[in-house]
Amino acid sequence: MARPDRTERPSPRDTAAVPLPRIPRTAALCGTLAALLAAPLLAAPSASASASPGPPEGGCPTAADAPPKRQMRAEWIASVVNIDWPSEPGLSPDEQRRELDALYDQAQADGLNAVFVQIRPTADAFWPSPHEPWSEWLTGEQGRDPGYDPLAYAVEEAHERNLEFHGWFNPYRVAMHDDPGRLTGDHPARENPDWVFSYGGRLYYDPGVPEVREFVVEAMMDAVENYDLDGVHFDDYFYPYPSGGQELPDTDTFAEHGRGFDDIEDWRRDNVDLLVKEMDQAVHAAKPHVKFGISPFGIWRNASSDPEGSDTSGFESYSGIYADSRRWVREGWVDYINPQVYWEIGLSVADYAVLVPWWAETVEGTGVHLYIGQAAYKAGNDGAWSDPQELSRHLDLNREHPEVLGDVYFSATSLQTNARAAMDRVVEDHYGSPALVPVKEDLGGRAPWRPRVVDAEPGEDGTELTIRPHWHSSPTYYAVYGFDGKPNPHDRWCGLKDPRNMIGTVRASDEGETVFTAPDDDGGRTYYVTALDRLHHESRAAMRYVP
Repeated sequence: MARPDRTERPSPRDTAAVPLPRIPRTAALCGTLAALLAAPLLAAPSASASASPGPPEGGCPTAADAPPKRQMRAEWIASVVNIDWPSEPGLSPDEQRRELDALYDQAQADGLNAVFVQIRPTADAFWPSPHEPWSEWLTGEQGRDPGYDPLAYAVEEAHERNLEFHGWFNPYRVAMHDDPGRLTGDHPARENPDWVFSYGGRLYYDPGVPEVREFVVEAMMDAVENYDLDGVHFDDYFYPYPSGGQELPDTDTFAEHGRGFDDIEDWRRDNVDLLVKEMDQAVHAAKPHVKFGISPFGIWRNASSDPEGSDTSGFESYSGIYADSRRWVREGWVDYINPQVYWEIGLSVADYAVLVPWWAETVEGTGVHLYIGQAAYKAGNDGAWSDPQELSRHLDLNREHPEVLGDVYFSATSLQTNARAAMDRVVEDHYGSPALVPVKEDLGGRAPWRPRVVDAEPGEDGTELTIRPHWHSSPTYYAVYGFDGKPNPHDRWCGLKDPRNMIGTVRASDEGETVFTAPDDDGGRTYYVTALDRLHHESRAAMRYVP
């Protein structure tokens, strides 16, 4: 779907309390006696490790051209108005499943390691929610059961491909039209008409009503509590983008729920802050390992409005939609921030080369991860976007700022259509090797115990490595590295740090043994396998030489 530029006006894209402490994963063994019993196991190296010298003095040199070993590489899969999935309403369950499989397979082929899937686009649900009706984007009729659980399928298939699954929610949008009579009869917006206002031809929940905030958090948390999400994701829609000079119809709400604020705009920002803080608390209270992140509009404030702002002159989310995204980062109310920097390098009103350093400085020292939202939907447009190399140049620039930990592309369909040539360049220039998802240290977790490679046999497509977890460990997935020749101490200590030696990753099987096929193997190679938990902490490596 074509998306207009947002420097002057918003695109129609579909697209505040101290946070609870992050609770580390409970150790498998606890207590003094257990720790003493475990100490010999922790200290004892394997036979192969004991034969190898330690790491080189001064550590391992980093190859200048080595890509990052850890990067978020993701795409948005939008469901509203059937942008990406399902491609149209009313498809059969099998057709919907096949479409999603194809999107996931392409993501995997492009070297991505996560998907951000829109599962609550318009106060509705892609799962059997007790709070809101089935989404009309599934069947064409709001409230109609699609005949299966799309969210359960989407999570399962993402994990099967070892893709992180981030559930993408739109907090306040109720409908893409302004007629409450078109909603299901038992829709909360119809049962509570004082919760809703019409603006710009659409219906929205009023963020200033306390009961609204409580309800939308509860509705979204149903998915968090009942599905194996890796992340909870908000896009840039809080208060609606300005429309035709129309005033927001919330003066009565301000009069009733103003909480002592003198300025209605400060109050609106505080309403959004409260939602962000409360969602952060709710997510981590229920599941401490689940990441909470937001993808705000790419400009917080211009320097002409605030000396802390960016050297830009475009639309400001701070005053335009009351989204104080810089504060969310500084207060630690999000685990990651994913600004939509949807402009080319050199654009005077909103230069990509200005905004990325601004966001890098914003997150510096906060512990909040920074991923850049990339406008794949613009690829092929006139000007800079007519060059398939534009997206790749964005990633070149990102490499100059170590705070940038990855990229998210809008959207999945674009990566298969207008942006295909541009994404091919990205893959060639930047994604030639797999990448592990960055670790968010304060969410807990720990590296699993080192796995075992119990067998290596030739198969139709390469060498089949059979991997077993340590008896004391339940890893989420494995990473496999390959080197030509016999075991080499340098490979063990330094080669594993270079992602160009990583062949791939594979989800750990619930059956105990996991098989990974190493392609194009004519023998005479050494493989190393590490185990990782769901938060991507990596174990020491097991080794297997295949003559």
